[in-house]
Amino acid sequence: MNVIVGYVVAMGCIFGVYIVHGGNMAVILTALPFEMITIFGGALGAFAVNNQPKVLKATIAALPNALKGSKYTKDRYLELLALMYDILQKARKEGLMAIEKDVETPHDSEIFKKYSNVGHDHHVVEFMTDYLRMMVSGNLNAHEIESLMDSEIETHHHEAHAPIAAIARLAGALPAFGIVAAVLGVVNTMGSVGQPPAVLGGMIASALVGTFLGILLAYGVVEPLGGLLEQKSEDGGKELQCIKTTLLASMQGYNPSTAIEFGRKVLFSTERPSFSELESHVRGKK
Repeated sequence: MNVIVGYVVAMGCIFGVYIVHGGNMAVILTALPFEMITIFGGALGAFAVNNQPKVLKATIAALPNALKGSKYTKDRYLELLALMYDILQKARKEGLMAIEKDVETPHDSEIFKKYSNVGHDHHVVEFMTDYLRMMVSGNLNAHEIESLMDSEIETHHHEAHAPIAAIARLAGALPAFGIVAAVLGVVNTMGSVGQPPAVLGGMIASALVGTFLGILLAYGVVEPLGGLLEQKSEDGGKELQCIKTTLLASMQGYNPSTAIEFGRKVLFSTERPSFSELESHVRGKK
């Protein structure tokens, strides 16, 4: 909703002031289809050449997420921390081997089923169970697992950032394609120098629309979209850091209540539950 409202405000102010100052929207609307095809067609063609198929697919998949609200809320983090508390508490009371079935088949685990919000998130469950499995096997120490976690989180960051970088490059290219469209318009105008001044004026105005659209689309539409996706990517990485910190604290001998407190502390302050909120939630789920 914020995205749509933001675009409406931006376009309303830009074109509203233009109209109030006596601007003729007919000039822009007449040139709009041809300039859009030139600018967007050229930019999208270059975009396809500039990115691997996996990046193109990731970009297409990421765009709808920009229109949705963030899923990384306080309630989600409460569920995540409560889920890890239950897993670690079971391992502490019954031994690490007691959580082997939960780790191997999380879709059948009563613990994961109890927390449907995060328990059905493939990336969260896979990340968590992979390292719980290593803890059960007992073949790696905390430092080795921490290094491996850091490498995986870094890989996740690079993969999530690839569509963002692609969108940023697209935003950088749009003004240039706007200039291309404008130059073509000027070339067309110069080829019609024998026309009356009113006709030439209209042709020059249409050519300038290309430059205007290229800059507007770059800085008013595409670049803000890339910035929003980057912020959402940071939220996703923070969730993995929360899991990492909690599991490492458990491996170093802290009890489950203290371990999830370690995890709570790494969350962004805007979504971080308070100590009392987390404690009440965990007790309620018990």
